[in-house]
Formats: sequence, C-alpha cells, structure tokens
Amino acid sequence: MLNDWFEMTLFLLQLLTSGFLAILFLQSGIDKIVDRRGNLSWLSGHFAKSPLAGFVPLMVLVLTMIEVAAGVLSGVGFFALMFAHNPTIAFYGAVASAIALLCLFFGQRMAKEYAGAAVLVPYFLLTLVAIYVLAH
Repeated sequence: MLNDWFEMTLFLLQLLTSGFLAILFLQSGIDKIVDRRGNLSWLSGHFAKSPLAGFVPLMVLVLTMIEVAAGVLSGVGFFALMFAHNPTIAFYGAVASAIALLCLFFGQRMAKEYAGAAVLVPYFLLTLVAIYVLAH
C-alpha cells in the first residue's frame, strides 16, 4: 500500500511540475515572439549599462528559442506522462527550463538587477525538483 501512495505522489509531482513549466515557458516564449519589438525595446534599456548591451537582439532570439523548446517539451511531456506514464520528454523539458532560467539569472546579474535575479531562485529550485522527480 505504501508503494502505491509513493507511486501516485511521484506521478502527481511529475504532472504538476511539467504542467507548471509548460505554462511558464510557453507564455514567456510566445510573448517574446508576439511582442518582439516591445521586448527588444525594454531589454535594450535594461541592459544599456551592462557588458551585454550590444547583444540584446541575439540574446532575445536565443532565449526565445530555449523558452519555447522548454515549454513545448514540458507540454508534450505532460501529455506523455498523462497518457503513457512516460516521463522522458518532460525530463528534457525540465532540463531546458533550467537552462533558460540560468540564462535569465545570468542576464539579471550582468544588468545588476539583483532583486530580479533573486526572484528567479524559487523557479530554479522548482525546476531542480522537476528534474529530480522526472528522472525516477
């Protein structure tokens, strides 16, 4: 009986974390596509006094690709978990999510936006939990 509860809890953690990451990164990535001009404008100002100032368009492109990949993998992984009980795709979504968060954290630190960097820490910790539970 204890094993059944453990398996059900693990399954729920896998579903919930992959669903959360799918929503987080699909919304963020799609926003960067739909409002590319607005994002570029805001981020150009955000990084104006940092060593990354000249790289904003490239950074937005790369980050958008990573976020969309993380969101799609997590979303497809959610359904693969739901219907086939296979966590593999969701695991790769969580890894891509961790990479996206590391990129965001690096950017915030380079822009000396320490409060913004601190806000990313809980997301990163959740992503590490997702990687762990999806590896089982």
